[in-house]
Amino acid sequence: MKIVFMGTPAFAVPSLQMLVEEGYEVVAVVTQPDRPQGRKKTLVPTPVKEAALSLGLPVLQPERLRRPEAVAELAAYKPDLIVTAAYGQILPISVLELPVNGCVNVHGSLLPKYRGGAPIQRCIINGEQVTGVTLMYMAEGLDTGDMISRVEVPIGDEDTSGVLFEKLSLAGRDLLKTEMPRLATGRLQATRQDDSEATYAPNLSREDERIDWNAGSREIYNRIRGLVPFSGAFTLWNGETFKVWAAAKPDGNSMGGTSAPGTVLAVNERGVEVKTGDGVVLLTSVQPAGKKAMSAGDFSRGAAMKPGTVLG
Repeated sequence: MKIVFMGTPAFAVPSLQMLVEEGYEVVAVVTQPDRPQGRKKTLVPTPVKEAALSLGLPVLQPERLRRPEAVAELAAYKPDLIVTAAYGQILPISVLELPVNGCVNVHGSLLPKYRGGAPIQRCIINGEQVTGVTLMYMAEGLDTGDMISRVEVPIGDEDTSGVLFEKLSLAGRDLLKTEMPRLATGRLQATRQDDSEATYAPNLSREDERIDWNAGSREIYNRIRGLVPFSGAFTLWNGETFKVWAAAKPDGNSMGGTSAPGTVLAVNERGVEVKTGDGVVLLTSVQPAGKKAMSAGDFSRGAAMKPGTVLG
């Protein structure tokens, strides 16, 4: 059985490695084009491309998979099955119809909840305690295909998106490994999603990263950890971006007096203590504009930020 694998970030790498290690015939890997990063705009390959090349697999990087030449290049491999994991483009019908055994996707949520491109970040931001991975057949809609199987994964109270990405990446690999023998036999009977229960997890915007100090301490804490280690949450200090990379879990005991939300109450070795809509949150890793991320202790020793400063 000839398999084409499609994926882009590190989330997809364990699934690709598993297919090769288990002896499945991966004839090609499709991933996003190299993108410029850093101040020098150096082209950087995707984690899936790096893994594929290390495994000696052909790599395709079409800018748009919908283009006829991209479909023709893919069709030349005559895949029996296409496996995707966080590829980053919606597959057109011309690709979905190529493999006789269908196209399956390893999706990082318990569908039909959190359809879309940022399910892992948004489930943490929303304070979920359980998520999981769904193996599904792909359809023309956004994560609307029939479900083959699912596995639940608990979310730790201090998990960041980075931690949860790794947990779900490994859970997805194991789920795919379990189902591959059946997928190799042809299309399986799958369960239709209940669209009435669907929720959506669109890609994050700049406004999703902004801290609203009027929100509750727990809500702010969840937003901060849901954006680590990717974009990071931010607020404004003296009109400039002030990023927050970590905070202590709120204990619910400190109310912060009558100060307005966003008011800095203390800056010390423990952290930057900020008034929220219902209490206080302690920021423990921050990044002032133009500087590197630093611990609260390092920040407090040279900070111009004083109690009474209002952030945002």
